Amino acid sequence: MNLDFDTLRNAVAGGAAAFRCATDYQPAGGEGDKIFPPTYKGGKYATEERMEPATGEIVTCVLLDSVQSQANRMELALLDSHRRGRIQLPLMTTRFDQQALLKKFEVSSLEAPHRVADALFRDSLFEGTIFRKSEKGRVLDHADVRNATGLFGLCPTALVFGIWDSTGPRGGLGAKFQRAIVSEIVGYRAVPGVKTGSRIDPAQIMLGAGPVYENPVPSTDKPDWTLEQQGKAKKLGKDGKGKPSEANHGNVTPTLSAGGFTIRRAVQTTTISLSAVRRLRFPLGDSTISDPQVDSSAHTLLAALALLAGTLARQDVDLRSRCHLFAQSEPTWDLLDRPGSVHNYTLDAGQAVALFNEAAEAARAMGLPWEGEILLTPSDELVELVRRSQVLAAESGTGED
Repeated sequence: MNLDFDTLRNAVAGGAAAFRCATDYQPAGGEGDKIFPPTYKGGKYATEERMEPATGEIVTCVLLDSVQSQANRMELALLDSHRRGRIQLPLMTTRFDQQALLKKFEVSSLEAPHRVADALFRDSLFEGTIFRKSEKGRVLDHADVRNATGLFGLCPTALVFGIWDSTGPRGGLGAKFQRAIVSEIVGYRAVPGVKTGSRIDPAQIMLGAGPVYENPVPSTDKPDWTLEQQGKAKKLGKDGKGKPSEANHGNVTPTLSAGGFTIRRAVQTTTISLSAVRRLRFPLGDSTISDPQVDSSAHTLLAALALLAGTLARQDVDLRSRCHLFAQSEPTWDLLDRPGSVHNYTLDAGQAVALFNEAAEAARAMGLPWEGEILLTPSDELVELVRRSQVLAAESGTGED
């Protein structure tokens, strides 16, 4: 059964608990092919024991994509649809295109880690005024679950993916909205494997050909290292031995280390809490009390936005190198209605886009705000901070602290 606008509106208004979508995957290389999950501090994988839904057994699982990572992927999928003109979203963008910068870029509210409350926007200007002191920026100062109207018009995705304005003028007391959508991908019956590492140098540069030294004099016609010690130049490498491999030359001895997993299957589980959406209120104008019909229209749009994000993210599940997953069936959304009552709906990307656009049109017709793209200019101080960081990164060859 297809999920249409009336069904969605009635589900949101009628007290349904949530939408849920669980999709089974296998590696694109086929069942049993090794995949590589993300690594965390110390090169460790996130493994734990979980109950396998299909069998009820407690099995070893590995996290393939976290809640935070899934949220980022869904936001980028929405941004892509916005840029392609399939949908129109309120979007805030600060543009780093100043002449002094080595690398020019821009950051939108669908890319910034803290969304519209991110420090990059806080330290940018809107029409010559620091954003948080401007009329649009002050919306965040007063946003809460009883009055989310301004934030709805400025950055509705913040009401779906969650936001905490902890770096604003109110500190830890700033606006805080819980996630209404949660998604993750987990591999079941995970068996750890090993990975190999080696390199054969086509130039056959040998260890004894060194040592190599730092080149203390920047040059456009010489590499950053030299075979002749100049002044107090040090040998390359932390151990001070100046091996050619420190300049990325020579063979690398084949090694074995822990790496990758085989799994029985991967499951992507996405849940949209309609209960969380219904807690939000949207008074219009100077009123402190909202109209239930306006609230219902806003709730329907936020639910449609979450469904769109969850559907679009399923179109591309190439998570990282050697972790490309392929869905085993078309995804379906379960509506968790009254206790024990579950209804199944199909929703492809085209239908999800149409559903969202219809909900957006209905919300605007109710008088709810819906901004276009808001362009900010980074402050001079922020530009200089970025410029210095780019220079340091270029000199050290890394973007890390």
